Amino acid sequence: MMKTVRTDMAGELRRRHAGELRGVHCENEKLNSLDVFTVDILNKDGEDALGKPRGCYYTLSLPRWFDRGSDRFPDAVNALASLITRCLPKEHENVFVAALGNPDITPDALGSLAASNILVTRHLKQAEEESFPQFCSLALCRPGVLGTSGIESAAQIETLCRSISPDVVVVIDALAGSEADSICRSVQVSNAGISPGSGVGNDRRELSRATLGLPVISIGIPTVIDAGFLGEGSMSGMFVTPRDIDSMVRHGARLIAYALNLSLHHGLRIEDIDALIG
Repeated sequence: MMKTVRTDMAGELRRRHAGELRGVHCENEKLNSLDVFTVDILNKDGEDALGKPRGCYYTLSLPRWFDRGSDRFPDAVNALASLITRCLPKEHENVFVAALGNPDITPDALGSLAASNILVTRHLKQAEEESFPQFCSLALCRPGVLGTSGIESAAQIETLCRSISPDVVVVIDALAGSEADSICRSVQVSNAGISPGSGVGNDRRELSRATLGLPVISIGIPTVIDAGFLGEGSMSGMFVTPRDIDSMVRHGARLIAYALNLSLHHGLRIEDIDALIG
């Protein structure tokens, strides 16, 4: 297993191998003129080859500009929404979103920033369900990090799952990459769950069907890279991030939130989300 490569991106791990890999299927496609690279880990052979749990991993390459005011924002949002929809189970009327990360550290603030643009509806559906037929029941939490709460994110999420009984858990978190061109320029969506912090060697408890007993979808953007991958061998283990990380994380967080809203709530348009989140 490739334990020395510090990346959360399945596509990057696959590109480090030449030729075919047993138990791994790959495919390239385009959605809204944007490139999508799919890595499907089928069995234990595939898990051993790439060091990631079996499941489907989609990597969407983002356009140069994908902020809310750009012409390509709708293309990116709709493409990402399509990939999220592929990962959703057939029954997903009750959704629980966990926005991970430390909001005080910019490269790790993706989940918290995305949470601010996600339409939370569980309380509305419980109070007056017939008035909101196009919305699913969506609950959200921002568990923070162990160093600020003293409680593992997984423990908080497990407790809340027992309380609200969702059909699916969606986890949003910043990722680590190993290819400079993909940092803040790609989104990974997977139905295999996530091991928070694994890409930077700070593994926390896994969030997956195996640990929660529910389907778990992970969505993330790589925001840091090990300096060793940039040719600075003596700096291996030190992580660097783009100089415009503040704006890139904000744009990426909004992109993820809008795509999640479109994939979960029926009949919405991007303009509707603008109005609803203010």
